[in-house]
Amino acid sequence: MRKLFGTDGIRAVAGEAPLDAKTIYAVGLALAHQLNGSHPHPRVLLGMDTRESSNWIAATIAAGLADAGARVESAGVITTPAIAWLARQHGFSAGVVISASHNPWQDNGIKVFGSDGYKLPDQTELRIETEIFRRLENLDTPRPGPAPPVNEEYRGDYERFLRSIAPDLNLRSLHVVLDCANGAASAIAPELFVHLGGTFHLTHAAPNGRNINANCGALHPEVVAAETKSLAASLGVTFDGDADRAMFADAHGNVVNGDAVMLLAARDLKERGLLRNGTVVATTMSNMGLEAALRRDGIRMLRAPVGDKYVLERMQQEQASLGGEQSGHILFPHLATTGDGLLTALVVLDVIHRSGRALHELVADLKVFPQIIVNVRVREKKPLDEIATVTDTIRAAEAELAESGRVVVRYSGTEALARVMIEAESEEAMRRHADRIAAAIRSELGA
Repeated sequence: MRKLFGTDGIRAVAGEAPLDAKTIYAVGLALAHQLNGSHPHPRVLLGMDTRESSNWIAATIAAGLADAGARVESAGVITTPAIAWLARQHGFSAGVVISASHNPWQDNGIKVFGSDGYKLPDQTELRIETEIFRRLENLDTPRPGPAPPVNEEYRGDYERFLRSIAPDLNLRSLHVVLDCANGAASAIAPELFVHLGGTFHLTHAAPNGRNINANCGALHPEVVAAETKSLAASLGVTFDGDADRAMFADAHGNVVNGDAVMLLAARDLKERGLLRNGTVVATTMSNMGLEAALRRDGIRMLRAPVGDKYVLERMQQEQASLGGEQSGHILFPHLATTGDGLLTALVVLDVIHRSGRALHELVADLKVFPQIIVNVRVREKKPLDEIATVTDTIRAAEAELAESGRVVVRYSGTEALARVMIEAESEEAMRRHADRIAAAIRSELGA
């Protein structure tokens, strides 16, 4: 059972365990030692988002990596998927991203990609964890120097790769709103999209270290939706802090989430003979309406646990060419090894360009079941099936909803939260069961 790594790396309040200087330094030592086993002279590429803590965390982990024999380079402020692509493209032993993705500015995190551009397997993370704890027993708090100097050429390489995704894309007839979440996309999106023609209205692209994800970005897609409608724009695109996911808004100000993106992408891939095995892999959180819409087109939808690494594992098992999450992580394995918000935006814009249809037209028949997600802050993540009051409440909801709804209760992989998701044809039943299950969890485990 991993204690440090969640579904998306290590994440915590910056400066507090396990993101205190001593533990971060130990992460660098342990990672370099693991790499030494398969790479005689390991090279590691660092990237980071725009949080004020990112620089000192990067300097600290770089010190640990270097002291254990790794050569460290930096791409500076850059998106998470950029590091994954660059690590693979330039033959690095690993890529490390300092980011807490969609979390508030006080948090930060460490994500690690292998030389193949994929997130590390759970067993590898467990081995690194074991070594981290062993090293912490006899480790003094380090005094790291500055972070490695930034090589701007890496960002240019990644931007050229993105432009190659849709080389004939021309948006001269479109007006697009871009919300960069005051995060890593702010460093790339303005330069990337200006080459595509059209009119672009840039918002939340002035990071100050503390405004990342603050009432903007993919966590608040209603913001770009309102801006899109107010400006009478064609569509809006919004990224999270490290730009590994994207959400959209149509011209009417409606939010278009990852489920809708998977629908339009699946149809486009099928039409072009590129949807392998006629299969899309979503997660337990994807709406029943997506499953129904795909079924009407003869497309099979499978579900994986939440977390894009688990979606990817299922996709590889099924040899699927499309997968993703409702939250906007979309996986195109023929293009990239991980979810990439900027890449997803280009794919969606390319579908709109080639089809000649507006975004709302492409997903008009997606009939979404009413869905609610209630987050309950917990003091510990005790297995829910060991708590009778919680399991009894969940079973009662499942029995009543039967075939007309779904119940998914799980812990967040990145925060101290239990998430209660209910879908139902009846909104009253949906809210009633969500409140009952949340109350049972709060009573037993509430922080």
